[in-house]
Amino acid sequence: MDNFASILDYHAGQRPEAVAVVQDQRRLTVRALHRRVNELADALTGLGVRRGDIVGLLLYNRPEFLELVYAVNRIGAVFLPLNYRLSGDEWQYILDHSRAKVIVTEPEFVPAVDRIATALAALDNRVQVGESPTAPGWSGYNDLLARHRDAVVEPVDVEPGDLQRLMYTSGTTSRPKGVCITYGNLQAKNLAHIVHFGLTAADTTLVCGPLYHVGGLDMPALGVLYAGGSVVLHRKFDPVGVLRAIEEQRVTNLWLAPAMVNSVLEVPDRESYDTSSVRFILGGGEKTPEPVLRRVMTAFPNAWFADAYGLTETVSGDTFLDREHCLSKLGSVGRPVPHTRVRIVDHKDREAPVGEFGEITLRGPKVFAGYWRDEKATAAALRDGWFHTGDIGHLDEDGFLYIDDRKKDMIVSGGENIATPEVERVLYDHPAVLEAAVVGLAHSRWGEVPRAFVVFRPDMKVEAEELREFCQARLAKFKVPARFEIVDELPRTPSGKVLKRNLRNLPTEGKA
Repeated sequence: MDNFASILDYHAGQRPEAVAVVQDQRRLTVRALHRRVNELADALTGLGVRRGDIVGLLLYNRPEFLELVYAVNRIGAVFLPLNYRLSGDEWQYILDHSRAKVIVTEPEFVPAVDRIATALAALDNRVQVGESPTAPGWSGYNDLLARHRDAVVEPVDVEPGDLQRLMYTSGTTSRPKGVCITYGNLQAKNLAHIVHFGLTAADTTLVCGPLYHVGGLDMPALGVLYAGGSVVLHRKFDPVGVLRAIEEQRVTNLWLAPAMVNSVLEVPDRESYDTSSVRFILGGGEKTPEPVLRRVMTAFPNAWFADAYGLTETVSGDTFLDREHCLSKLGSVGRPVPHTRVRIVDHKDREAPVGEFGEITLRGPKVFAGYWRDEKATAAALRDGWFHTGDIGHLDEDGFLYIDDRKKDMIVSGGENIATPEVERVLYDHPAVLEAAVVGLAHSRWGEVPRAFVVFRPDMKVEAEELREFCQARLAKFKVPARFEIVDELPRTPSGKVLKRNLRNLPTEGKA
């Protein structure tokens, strides 16, 4: 099949002066983007990047991120988006586990990358965007482009099963897993979203969620670019900036995590902005309450809020609630996109009757190829041709999906997944901690935040602030527990498993 990057060649021939990417005062036409992608592809080849090599992207939202997506794929390599909110230890694990050969990052992350670089045996090159680097061992992104000016690199032919990207996601284990997304997965997702939403070259997507996340990259930015439309990039989410961009850039669609929706709705002078250009908003992550849904419909009079269900393992966007059923199927995440099947199964993988709860399983060309270097996790997730999501839901008589619970013990905070074993692993490293369990605590802004229950070793009790500082040094800020509850013991089943559902139901007491 054709390389995803070849779509840029098509649009460069058809509509070279159309605007492809906008950020602040920067505007890249399709012609300019195409030229820079070719130069970058040639530069990466000059750095020794070959087919199948991994290139890490530790970047905020910026045009260079999208340039790298096209350029890396163009030469048959694989891009690896890194969450910039993680800690250095977490970056080190992902880069080492993926065996990344190159990392491209921002000036502010250069010191942190330098601290872990010596432990990364596969890492051969470090590239800095923005101003020319001053730290030794780094290449400048713009310097590389200048040295390969006007280069032309033909897109490498690929097979549907070839790896297009790696995305590490927090799962139910103590370490993130590398999701293998193929060219076939991406094409199926792009075409499904183009059909479902009628995406065309007239569409403009506002990307205000991070591009390292499938929400920011695929809901539906890459699909819109594939159709010939444009994207407006925000470096970071800002609710006022969202409304301003919609009015000034005539944005037609955007993805918003639940916490982002609430922030936009709370802008004091929201009514003064013209949002009439927006025809749909993509949501997801948790059920949208009816009052919030109605406020969204008022704030965006020509749009419908497409509540969605999807995972990194399926390149996002498996089901969407359509405009017609926005209110009549309130609480649903809709029906599946083309060529995606949804089935609810019981604990023996038998199909559950309509209306009964069970595990959500998915099948179709959007489903990932497996977990990078993790045969055990792959075998557990992909069984009998179905991807077992670990999420609990049910289907109604019309085939609409309802989510009844998230992955076991998963915390969703501001649109970010937090696997509780990741936090527990850090707590267990503290010398005073005998046992620890982490659950989600409801939060008015973030949806949920981590809440830790800790049992100390005899005669080794410490203050909660010490535990907080210990976690802050080892975890991304959003993963650090907001509360530490000191308990004498953890509730357990007769087989010894911690009863986290009991912990979730406990009221908060006293100071965190």
